[in-house]
Amino acid sequence: MTAGRAPSLKLERDLLAAGNAVIAGCDEVGRGSLGGPVSVGLVVVDSTTRRPPAGLRDSKLLAPAARESLVPRIEAWSCCWAIGHASAAEIDEIGILRALRLAGERALAQLRVWPDLVLLDGNYDWFTRPDRAVSSPTKIEPAQVTLKVKADLTCASVAAASVIAKVARDRHMVELADLFPWYGWRSNKGYAAPEHRAALLEIGPCAEHRRSWHLLLTDEPATLEGA
Repeated sequence: MTAGRAPSLKLERDLLAAGNAVIAGCDEVGRGSLGGPVSVGLVVVDSTTRRPPAGLRDSKLLAPAARESLVPRIEAWSCCWAIGHASAAEIDEIGILRALRLAGERALAQLRVWPDLVLLDGNYDWFTRPDRAVSSPTKIEPAQVTLKVKADLTCASVAAASVIAKVARDRHMVELADLFPWYGWRSNKGYAAPEHRAALLEIGPCAEHRRSWHLLLTDEPATLEGA
């Protein structure tokens, strides 16, 4: 599952050379899930950061055991790291993009080193573009955001962020599976697997489902608010 070229720090080093002292790679997980939170990981690097941990890849390319084994190595390798979450109820209340921003703000607020720039996977800046949620407690945002499509495949800090966020969210979904055992969350982590769909048809959603979504029709929200 780890096929493909390993991500590097090339772009991060270019951004550091351009005058940014600290870079935070950022990625999210759980955006397309039917239940559970959306989670955002941040992994901070600077000019002293060494070669990425061996075996680092985008979390989607790694087996669960490989992701788990990488977490302590990522934590030791990075300057600092953080994970923020926004719940299913918050997604229902403010929409997925504002929920992503909220989770990102919560992660940013935990960092002990403030980044000059956030390197964000994708082509849409959900970290600053959506209006801040009224419920946001942090009122903070990055000084600047740089977008990079497929950064989780090519940029080591972003790949590392994807791994820590994925592992944290998966652990949380396993905990929720003990409370709501009917949906198969221990294996499907809240995504639209057949056993999850079948349980929704039979017994309906629980408090951890995103009730504003078309749960039985699609694994995307009813609206993406500008995505």
